[in-house]
Amino acid sequence: MHDTLNPAQLDAVHHLRGPSLVLAGAGSGKTRVITHKIARLIQAGLAPERIAAITFTNKAAAEMRERARTLVGKAAQGVLLCTFHALGVRILREDGAALGLKPQFSILDTDDIVGLLKDCGGTTDATTARHWQWRISQWKGAGLTPEQALAQARDEAEAQIALVMARYHERLAAYQAVDFDDLILLPLKLLREHAEVRQRWQQRLGHVLVDEYQDTSAVQYELLKALVGHGERPEPHLTCVGDDDQSIYGWRGATLDNLKRLPQDFPTLKIIKLEQNYRSTNAILRAANAVIGPNPKLFPKTLWSALGEGEPVRVLACDHEEHEAERAVARIQALRAQGAAWRDCAILYRANHQSRAFEVALRKAQIPYRVSGGTSFFDRAEIKDLCAWLRLLANEDDDPAFLRAVTTPRRGIGHQTLAQLGQVAAGLKLSLFETLFAPTLQATLAPKALAALHEFGRFVNDLQYRARHAVGHEAARAVLTAWLADIGYERHLHDHADSPQQATQRWANVLDFVDWMVQRCGGQLDDAGGATLERTPCPLLEVAQTVALISTLAEREQDQDAVTLSTLHAAKGLEWPHVMLVGVNEGLLPFKPDADGDAAQIAARIEEERRLMYVGITRAQRTLVVSWLKARRQGRERVAAQPSRFIAEMQLEAAPAQDDPRARLRALREEFAARAAAAAQAPSRP
Repeated sequence: MHDTLNPAQLDAVHHLRGPSLVLAGAGSGKTRVITHKIARLIQAGLAPERIAAITFTNKAAAEMRERARTLVGKAAQGVLLCTFHALGVRILREDGAALGLKPQFSILDTDDIVGLLKDCGGTTDATTARHWQWRISQWKGAGLTPEQALAQARDEAEAQIALVMARYHERLAAYQAVDFDDLILLPLKLLREHAEVRQRWQQRLGHVLVDEYQDTSAVQYELLKALVGHGERPEPHLTCVGDDDQSIYGWRGATLDNLKRLPQDFPTLKIIKLEQNYRSTNAILRAANAVIGPNPKLFPKTLWSALGEGEPVRVLACDHEEHEAERAVARIQALRAQGAAWRDCAILYRANHQSRAFEVALRKAQIPYRVSGGTSFFDRAEIKDLCAWLRLLANEDDDPAFLRAVTTPRRGIGHQTLAQLGQVAAGLKLSLFETLFAPTLQATLAPKALAALHEFGRFVNDLQYRARHAVGHEAARAVLTAWLADIGYERHLHDHADSPQQATQRWANVLDFVDWMVQRCGGQLDDAGGATLERTPCPLLEVAQTVALISTLAEREQDQDAVTLSTLHAAKGLEWPHVMLVGVNEGLLPFKPDADGDAAQIAARIEEERRLMYVGITRAQRTLVVSWLKARRQGRERVAAQPSRFIAEMQLEAAPAQDDPRARLRALREEFAARAAAAAQAPSRP
């Protein structure tokens, strides 16, 4: 089973007792190590149900599950493979009653949170509310309560946000709702304050594996310690897999301090380095090692490859953004003429706004492309509408879901009626749905408005009953189809679309969503939304309870043959044969190096930007081209620009002579090949 692993990987896989840290360099096979270790633990006699593998994305969890199934078959079905947040949901669903949470609590999405904060803070400005959301999330990621945030506030503005945070927490409790930060904070609170719950979970989880450990926040680390019994068990069984050189999410709470603390908190920690890279050529890895070299090292390592030297890394100096895009397109067309597929090529950049010039150039050349990290399926208005209905079915106290459902589609219930309903609900300290049939409401509303609200309430109750008893494919599809017909949602889409084509596309998205829900009810999808082993069919209402946690749905065109445009952050974990790393200029990468802060803070930002450059370089398998601009657009003007310091740090032999005759000759050959390819594809004229 493990005969394809190298010695370091084998060492990591066979270390079954006690804590270990696997330092997995880019492309060194960390997912293979995790899945083989799961198989080895099962082989050694640990029940699959007592193994947990925690990662950061649903996609990564689905990939691990598929690989584990290949190794151990049906036993993989019992392993808990999920994200930190999905684990938090599971803990709260099972034991949240100790904190006053019902099992069917709601999980608010970003729009709901912004709306709630606007209400709590007395503002109509969404930008202000989003800033509050970011600051509150930062505080919660650091484990701060509203009282602690107020005590640490640096100025009056932060003090005001802390007060909004307190009201926001009160409203969440009243709504029986949580946000994503609560999915880590509340399980930690639960485990810390209730010993019997903590001990039960520690007994359940015999070995915990954590992927992308360098991306954990302070609160996630504390939750992890509570789960494995730090300070309570003599030898916690824990495997952390990560890479300090790929820590690029400091802006969302990830901290390298967790790597520093691990050897201190777990004195018997075994450290294993994976330095053999299976992805890139040595020319690419040499540039990556050189770039990351100036950063201080927690655990020094040097990547190497058995794939050979490969083509030299090239650096291009471009006149401006359009020139850079033209050269990238010429490069892609030349690769295509040599037999590469469009999907083999990727253009990576630091910030989303950089994609525009490349999109224009690719469209002009009729080259298919996809923008990675684009609009999530679940962020589309029509899917948010349906999710609001499902959340309301799962939790009648979910006021944001109630407001969206009662107004989409319109049911003859206006804003004035809803405002009066809200006033009565606030006075009675009930949710909006609970207030529908309160006697006090009859004296407040006109008979017609009251009748409309009662009709809506009865419809929701009936739908909730049907969803509770709809188990399996056919029953779920029947309920969902009847529901959409009853509320007239297809007609609603056509009434509010900009064009018939837009309405048709939105309705197609709705039908995709219905298919996805039906599969989940039939036991054919895992918690991450990816195909997996058959599971026991479950009621539609149970699926509705978890729908707010799902963030993405694989779209039908995902596997199309197309060039990828992506930010460096979104590219992490991916790889392509041919990569173009563009806009590598001071002020872009590193991004705004002159930002406010003291010397230590600025140095820390530059170090994270350097790690981002390292991540970009190590996405390339066979060829890498790095380009920078001689002039950048700022507003309506072009200003002189300088190459990023990271280009010099790559220590490329050809770097000082970017405009030598050989470089110009290579560019001319690429342009000639591109023209020839375009001419061959063009329709012939009579």
